[in-house]
Amino acid sequence: SPGARIWPFFLTGPRGPGFLTMRKKEVPQDQGILEDYRELVYALDSEGRYVRVPSKGWSVKTEANRFAWDQISLRVEKTRRLILEGRLSPLAYHMERNHMNPALLGKYAGFSRWRVKRHLKPGVFSRLGPDTLKKYASVFNISTETLKTVDR
Repeated sequence: SPGARIWPFFLTGPRGPGFLTMRKKEVPQDQGILEDYRELVYALDSEGRYVRVPSKGWSVKTEANRFAWDQISLRVEKTRRLILEGRLSPLAYHMERNHMNPALLGKYAGFSRWRVKRHLKPGVFSRLGPDTLKKYASVFNISTETLKTVDR
């Protein structure tokens, strides 16, 4: 469609990154998860040269992405339930929603992995000071009040 956005994507073929055996006319144009966006892929033209070709998507890739997002949603929901049961702090929910682990969150917030893991305990989290909460909230780009809650 006119004005469609192009999303650059570099496919990997059987000979490694960038080596495709797909011809330009074979580039999939299935409905993808990117909706109005297009992926930019590389394929061989009629003269055997690699050219950039916009693609709407590929059904196999779309299914794989849907499966991955479903798994992420299940993990977030499991974490949410554990928080409502009082077994984890709300920090775990926000960490899971942002696809982080304690080590990564620690690097962004300036804490050791050990401290982040400790802050995942509800009792410890409830005693955190405003400066510590602000650091975590800043990482997630939310308020400290939102950091203390989970979606019900």
